Amino acid sequence: MNPAQTFRVASRALLRNKMRSFLTTLGVIIGVAAVIAMVAIGEGAKARVMDSFASMGSNLLIVMSGTTTRGGAFGGFGSMPTLTWDDLKAIQAEVPTVRNAVAIMQTTTQVLSEDQNWTTMVVGSAPEFFEVRDWPLARGSGFSQSDVEGGNKVVVLGQTVVDKLFGSYADPVGQSVRIKNVPFQVIGVLSKKGQSQMGQDNDDTLIIPQTTFQAKIRGGLQKYIQGIIMVSAVSSDDTPRAQTQITDLLRDRHHLSVDADNDFSIRNLTELASAMQAGVSTLTTLLASIAAVSLLVGGIGIMNIMLVSVTERTREIGIRMAVGAKPRHILAQFLVEALVLSVSGGMIGVGLGLFAGQRLASAFGWPMLIRLDIVLISVVFSAVVGVVFGLYPARKASRLDPIDALRFE
Repeated sequence: MNPAQTFRVASRALLRNKMRSFLTTLGVIIGVAAVIAMVAIGEGAKARVMDSFASMGSNLLIVMSGTTTRGGAFGGFGSMPTLTWDDLKAIQAEVPTVRNAVAIMQTTTQVLSEDQNWTTMVVGSAPEFFEVRDWPLARGSGFSQSDVEGGNKVVVLGQTVVDKLFGSYADPVGQSVRIKNVPFQVIGVLSKKGQSQMGQDNDDTLIIPQTTFQAKIRGGLQKYIQGIIMVSAVSSDDTPRAQTQITDLLRDRHHLSVDADNDFSIRNLTELASAMQAGVSTLTTLLASIAAVSLLVGGIGIMNIMLVSVTERTREIGIRMAVGAKPRHILAQFLVEALVLSVSGGMIGVGLGLFAGQRLASAFGWPMLIRLDIVLISVVFSAVVGVVFGLYPARKASRLDPIDALRFE
């Protein structure tokens, strides 16, 4: 028989017991669906992690001041001001792997419009803040260097602050708000960023010039920065090198001896994002591996039903051999039956897995990323399972003695 005839004979044999054939493929369907759904959700989780860190900006390093020590108790990084404005200028000018660096000072206070009030995060920084944080404006414009030099009372609002003070569809550009009873003119509105990786609302903030922040909101510490320095490296590959160069520069500027500890701390957000991604990948691999066990269970189900089928069709096999069918024809027929069961189960599992992944992604609020290589591997693996577990029943059928098979009742 040619392959087309073998396929037709195998299909007719399977369709004689539709329900049994479907139940046989159910293990493969569940296995493939589980693998695809778990991988899709895992990839969506990884994308969510990267989006959260991307909302902070790209290739970021956070430089924090040192820690106080009193009576053996450490106050934590940032509790002792050790970073100066000259340190910031040196980082900007002397570190070749740094694209931009800005000081960020912040406090929480109440902001008032004409008839509403809201307590939010007030940030004082430089015009480069918007580039470092990769944060474009939805309306208006950001403040300029002349605003910083003049200590102008201008403000850029986050979308949440706009919603609370003016309403969701209002355009506040040109209007005034009061921060600590000091009037500020709204010159821009930031585009919506959503939640941070810690669940905080990025849009619940407003940005003002750093000199205005020091003069009107919270007094400064003269030459010391009362906050952090946020650094954007030239590229993600240059981020570790930028961290090393900044460390060497600050140690030299702070006159630290070789055996002295740093009086500052540098956090690499790229490394943190990579670590979180690696954790999500490990969990995804674990879940997909557990789901793949269902494929093996489905393969055992195929072997079981094929052995039953060989027993039920022993007389049929004897008749076919008597009229000229060779053992390889019988072997091919039962292998094709097993292959049809596994591949059809795999195809149905793909559809079910994509549907389940979509529903789960919607429930979690994550993006769903379909990996075509995983879909292809799942279908191929289901076919391999069918061949492997169908081989023993097929060989058993092909080795039947025609005379014994014809006498079988």
